[in-house]
Amino acid sequence: VQSGLFRSGFLVRVGHTVLTWVVTLILFLHNTDLRRCEERGELLLPALFFLLVLLSVLLYFTVSLMDPGFVLTDTFKVRINLIKIDCMINKMARLSSCVCPEQQPMRAKHCKTCKHCVRRFDHHCPWIENCVGERNHRWFVVYLLVQLLALLWALHIALSGISPGLTWDLWFRANGFLLAALAVVGVFSGVMLLLLGCHLYLVSINCTTWEFMSRHRISYLKNCGGEENPFDRGVFCNLWDFFCICRTVMWEQVYQKNATELNEF
Repeated sequence: VQSGLFRSGFLVRVGHTVLTWVVTLILFLHNTDLRRCEERGELLLPALFFLLVLLSVLLYFTVSLMDPGFVLTDTFKVRINLIKIDCMINKMARLSSCVCPEQQPMRAKHCKTCKHCVRRFDHHCPWIENCVGERNHRWFVVYLLVQLLALLWALHIALSGISPGLTWDLWFRANGFLLAALAVVGVFSGVMLLLLGCHLYLVSINCTTWEFMSRHRISYLKNCGGEENPFDRGVFCNLWDFFCICRTVMWEQVYQKNATELNEF
């Protein structure tokens, strides 16, 4: 039973939730800006901070529990369209088979952890215990942004509560919990900043983490010269499509169109 819970991500999600609210409670109970605002009857900033933390938790569970784009959950119409792909594409970017009872669409990958093929596979994230793919990638980036804002605000709040002490021993006793919260928030702030920056860069060039790291092993990218990306439509169009267009993309058609244009050029 315990191994089943761990595989489902239960322990990871509980750990994230408990850690989030423990740190938040520490910031509210110590003599920080939040506590001083409460004592003065100024509840706007404490309420906004609480809502921001709550939003980050809700986004975490949304990204963690939603379907990232499993191929098996796609509609019959999409699967039929895959059969109609031009023969030239099948030669240039042969669809690889996997243990799933379907062929992989272009940019999909079989996740050994989830045991499913995921459309526009980016990576499997152990912190959310789920894959990041076509359907939840935009929400993952939004989560990173909201979480980073909450962490940076928490960092400022924790620093505001550090109080002086006559000796090092008294200082550590007075600020021990705040220092622990400060260390946790500081580490996660750095991680979130790095992740958000990397994902925004990859989104801006319409590339996934898997494609960026394993370009030399992916058939449809090995045929491209140098650093050429057959899916790149420019920064603005890439960002617009990523954040604003909610539909299943037939990447084989995009690949064929770009390959045809390059051959004509």
